[in-house]
Amino acid sequence: MLDDTDRRILRQYQADPEAPMAELAERAGVTPSTLARRLAGLRDSGVLRGVRGVIDWGVLGYSIEVMLRVTLDKTEPRAFDEFLAEARCVPEVIEIQTFLGTVDLRLAVIARDLAHYQRLYRERLLVLPHLSDVEALMHVSLVKSDETVPL
Repeated sequence: MLDDTDRRILRQYQADPEAPMAELAERAGVTPSTLARRLAGLRDSGVLRGVRGVIDWGVLGYSIEVMLRVTLDKTEPRAFDEFLAEARCVPEVIEIQTFLGTVDLRLAVIARDLAHYQRLYRERLLVLPHLSDVEALMHVSLVKSDETVPL
């Protein structure tokens, strides 16, 4: 499990993953070699899954985000697998989540504008297999987006 040193390192790393290692080590109160060893251990144990580039798709011309709550026709035993396989092939579907309950899945979909979304919805999304019901929620504003963990 994590000790206080690991938590200090992770707090600093979450705050600024692009900081030079010497600076991170100083802020975490460890030597650079200890930082490197601890980060390697956190990666090996699966605590730290990696560093990624986060792209602002709005800057790339995608001005529309829609969340689709999807209910599947579960009378077909392979409904989930077949739906997921097809949904993964739609490039504008940027996230897929599954749930227990009335709603089976949630798809996050991006589009350049409303006309693009309408074409995408009619031609690519409504034709996905085993679709029983869809509720579209148009994204208006992002109030909070934070992937950091309280350590």
